[in-house]
Amino acid sequence: MPDDKKAIGRDRQRVAAEQVYEVAYFARKFGLTRDEARDIIKQAGNSRENANDLARDRPQPTR
Repeated sequence: MPDDKKAIGRDRQRVAAEQVYEVAYFARKFGLTRDEARDIIKQAGNSRENANDLARDRPQPTR
């Protein structure tokens, strides 16, 4: 437990688009490039739930 009661842990409801590791994790999770992941995160307004929904619902590339 932290000594400073005002200090809180990271917010798991948000995706930090400026953090390289967050973008890399999100990209790997959904099989995206980092640029695609960054675009989805920006479009979702940093909401993890919205970003996950957008990534799941995106059109799949044809092979």
